[in-house]
Amino acid sequence: MTGIKTRGEKRLVLISGRAHPELAEAVAAELDTTLLPVDVRAFASGEIYTRMEESVRGADAFVIQSYGAPINEWLMEQLIMVDTLKRASAKRITVVAPYYPYSRQDKKSRGREPISARLIADLFKTAGAERIMSVDLHAAQIQGFFDGPLDHLFAMPVLMEHIRATVDRSNLTVVSPDMGRVRVADVWSDNLDVPLAIIHKRRDPMVANQVTVHEIVGDVRGRMCLLVDDMIDTAGTIVKAAEALKANGATGVIVAATHAVFSPPAVERLSGAPIDRVIVTDTLPLPDDKRFATLEVLSIAPLIARAIHEVFEDGSVTSMFNGAA
Repeated sequence: MTGIKTRGEKRLVLISGRAHPELAEAVAAELDTTLLPVDVRAFASGEIYTRMEESVRGADAFVIQSYGAPINEWLMEQLIMVDTLKRASAKRITVVAPYYPYSRQDKKSRGREPISARLIADLFKTAGAERIMSVDLHAAQIQGFFDGPLDHLFAMPVLMEHIRATVDRSNLTVVSPDMGRVRVADVWSDNLDVPLAIIHKRRDPMVANQVTVHEIVGDVRGRMCLLVDDMIDTAGTIVKAAEALKANGATGVIVAATHAVFSPPAVERLSGAPIDRVIVTDTLPLPDDKRFATLEVLSIAPLIARAIHEVFEDGSVTSMFNGAA
């Protein structure tokens, strides 16, 4: 049978949605298996249909789906796949969402707002998922939204290994693009043994995706600056941060981020910005129209595959990051 890996009486099944099949195939290759054949289609009305083409009874099933546009279609597709597996008697179902959908709606900033990240967790649970696996959640509190295990994976070791191999750290400064990422930037700074700087900015709450950079805390003059963040959406924050660093005497700017959302006009902004390199992972699909000369894409598949292996073998996902970086 294809798409099923066995160990004794245990069976591991990998299922992919249509959002990012290249990543799912890479994960399967790392696990020395293949993806389970699935009949997935949309009817003329827009409704989604899924059917597993092989038995999954008693299997440990992992449903991999990334969340680029159209995010709501991919969400429904993964929910329906989970429901399909539940009704086909899979023993355990794990949602693998490398980029957690609606992760930025994790709290109420003003009255009469939703907490959509919690709603997503409830939907996964209702559909039949017993576990969620995701990479670099926008807010750590999302782990508490799901009533079950949530494996929070970190891309930092993948990105940091690449930085160590390609960047001269003798003149490097790690920079947090805003106050919310200071804790993460501090970990980067400690592990790379380089100084830390912080950009203080203020976002206009009445205008979406508009950022004003105010001042830089720390010395960046004559330094190569490494901006670290969990995601790049429209690139407004990153580009303004890079411009501020250059205006304050930085010799160069490198950006390292996990999730390349790249909503318009991100590609145009990044292509024309004073940024030497943009380093991201492939948690989200990156078609040709989202690629540009300074972009470097690292594979997240080995990290996800190792986490899946640990879950399947009843091992420790936490142990993957003990002493990491």
